[in-house]
Amino acid sequence: MVIKDVDINYVDYGTKSNPIVLLHGWGQNIEMMQGLGNQFINTNRIIIVDLPGYGKSEEPKEVWTVDDYVLFLKELLDKLNVDNPIIIGHSFGGKIGLLYATKYNVKKLICLASPYKKNVKKLSLKTKLLKTAKKIPVLNKLEGFAKRHIGSTDYKNASDMMRKILVETVNYDISDQLYKIKCPTLLIWGTMDQAVSINDAYELEKLIDNCGLVTYEGCSHYAYLERFDQTVRVLKSFIGDDNNEN
Repeated sequence: MVIKDVDINYVDYGTKSNPIVLLHGWGQNIEMMQGLGNQFINTNRIIIVDLPGYGKSEEPKEVWTVDDYVLFLKELLDKLNVDNPIIIGHSFGGKIGLLYATKYNVKKLICLASPYKKNVKKLSLKTKLLKTAKKIPVLNKLEGFAKRHIGSTDYKNASDMMRKILVETVNYDISDQLYKIKCPTLLIWGTMDQAVSINDAYELEKLIDNCGLVTYEGCSHYAYLERFDQTVRVLKSFIGDDNNEN
């Protein structure tokens, strides 16, 4: 499917109701979120997207802001006849989810270690993610999908276009827009996250009405994978009321 002049790769499977849209982090792809999506295959419609510039989706033809990614997602979901989705986003995908929820209907929002304000720390986000990934032995167990795609070649060798988009992304502060989010929101964060501080999570929880925070002690930016089974239980509890309506 072509959206905003970009050829997009996505998967769409599961049931026909209660759509869950999963958005991966920077430099990753569909496979990073498919493990979660598969847990809801019998109760939900699952849509996972290769964000433009990653996986099998083309790069944007010009420098996109986070707002452009939100517009892309809206157009994609409109074409798929999806309104009021449940959105699960990790890192960059979570930032897109946050901004999307300030503008459009979202049934529930789950953010997994999602940045939302300017990254002013000296160590680049890219370097932090790569260093963190090397310390997570559990990635070897998750059917290989995470190990293959965290810190992958397409991440480390990002094109000039994607580097420019990265700069736009990390410098874009959406803090002052988050009060517009009205849907139930859940945050999942590792207390040892070196990419997006746990302190940011505490602040984010206060910026959004009807928002809860689950912390994983001693876990990193990939906390949702480090405690995968716990993540699945938490998500099923949070999403469960909607699924039980069927």
